[in-house]
Amino acid sequence: MDPLHKAVLRKLGVYLSGELLVSDSIVPFLFQEEVLTGAQVEDIESQPTNRLKTLRLLDLLPTRGPRAFPSFLRALEDFSWVRDRLLLELQTPPGPGPGPGPGPSSTDSWQLPASVLQRVLSDRELSRLASRLGAEWESVLMDLGLSAEALFRCRADHALSAHGTVLAALVQWRRSEGRRATVQRLIQSLQATDVHPSVLQDVLL
Repeated sequence: MDPLHKAVLRKLGVYLSGELLVSDSIVPFLFQEEVLTGAQVEDIESQPTNRLKTLRLLDLLPTRGPRAFPSFLRALEDFSWVRDRLLLELQTPPGPGPGPGPGPSSTDSWQLPASVLQRVLSDRELSRLASRLGAEWESVLMDLGLSAEALFRCRADHALSAHGTVLAALVQWRRSEGRRATVQRLIQSLQATDVHPSVLQDVLL
């Protein structure tokens, strides 16, 4: 799948999971088009809620080759407003800066030295960030690479604490990525999900 298509699916994952009913027509169409295998259809349908079925489908699509995204768009015949949103997103230029990495303009009015960009956030800093991410936290974590199942487990384990849920997801990201879980990588995902990186300003004090 084209990297731009992958980025759009990551960015709009939470939106799509709230809009689509994938079992009725989308999954059968993708199976018919040989984008999904029978085992993958069973995997999707085994999810307990429609939201998780959609998120599981979005986890699988980027692995299914160059035909996956065009086929997905064709499968959205009954969800024309969703297809229009995806197409609009494809026409929208990516976040600030000419490349994927955060250049000097990435943080606009405030700058971070290279030594900060390349370091891994501490537990205290992740806890501060968890308090500041707001409603876009799921989109940010999915862009960082956490799966729908991982987010579901974090919500289940911390059902009474929104902060605990977000912090658990951030800690899991840091654990899975190790030294790659840098401030710079986090800024990339903040920008990809339309969260201004200045949210880190108080976190890194």
